[in-house]
Amino acid sequence: MRRRLLERISFTDVSLWLVGGLIALVVVVGSITTLRMDRFTTRQWLDFAVTGLAQGSVYAMIALGYTLVYGILRMINFAHSEVFMGGAFTGFFVADAVARSGLLERNPFVALALVVLVAMTTSVIIAVLLERIAYRPLRRAPRLVPLITAIGASFFLQYTFRGLYGSQFKTYPEVDVLRGAVTITGDLVIQRLQIVVILTAAFFMLALQLFVQRTKTGKAMRAVSEDKDVAALMGIDVDRIIVITFVLGAVLAGAAGVLYSLMFRQVQFFMGFIPSIKAFTAAVLGGIGNIPGAMLGGLLLGIFESLGPTLFLTGLGVPAAHQLKDVVAFVMLVLVLIFRPTGILGERLATKKA
Repeated sequence: MRRRLLERISFTDVSLWLVGGLIALVVVVGSITTLRMDRFTTRQWLDFAVTGLAQGSVYAMIALGYTLVYGILRMINFAHSEVFMGGAFTGFFVADAVARSGLLERNPFVALALVVLVAMTTSVIIAVLLERIAYRPLRRAPRLVPLITAIGASFFLQYTFRGLYGSQFKTYPEVDVLRGAVTITGDLVIQRLQIVVILTAAFFMLALQLFVQRTKTGKAMRAVSEDKDVAALMGIDVDRIIVITFVLGAVLAGAAGVLYSLMFRQVQFFMGFIPSIKAFTAAVLGGIGNIPGAMLGGLLLGIFESLGPTLFLTGLGVPAAHQLKDVVAFVMLVLVLIFRPTGILGERLATKKA
């Protein structure tokens, strides 16, 4: 038995486990040292956690677009970053218009609803065009072909929006009603904007889960995900279901774009790249193709990205630790892929799907 076990373990496996163990050791040692230093107060740690939760909520909403498309087509839609960007960037012009007209000050909820509606509509149009023009003709092609097409479509959309809207940064107007903070307990103080982001993201994620699990269309989506040919034989319009899948992902991306822009204020044609790479990381982290996994992966990634640099690196004497938040996020992904390659909630794939 020992011999069989040794035969199954390769040099690559040993190397990966050693790297993973070393990273885990650094994380543990750094965390213990930081906590012993007692440099940060309880309120500061809670602030880090809440900030991470708000940012992770946005990552989760974008990640759902990746995981929905992967669940149906078994492809990574790298142009989803521009679906996110297009909604946020177009929403800026509506936000600027309602701010100039005074509607944002007189009735901020109606104004914000209008901005979100325009952003989601723009994202849906982009996603439907992508599916119809770029992906549908390649549905039976080898997987590498639509992947390359997605990357090409991403660059095409980036520079299309650059030509339409310019390359300058645009700044979303501030919303007076979202300024300030709410004290939950003595040490737990949450910004109003963070509350709106977290609750809005939770609403959209819950609505998507209920739609997929409880509706006839959701059941059809799950059937198409299992086997498109058999689903077609059972009378399901596969093309329609795929379009609905892209629309759902785009609605979430458009709403996420507005939430992200309200938090960070600035938008431009290249803004989709980093958040979408993080969202893709979150989808893989949670288990690509798994809807609850994408939600969980996004939230965990946001929290680790906010807490991690301070917790892991301050005790090791790393200066400006928070500037390494991207490193912490991707190291977390590496650890998960080493110790659990299928992700946290790990979708079980049949051999022909894997």
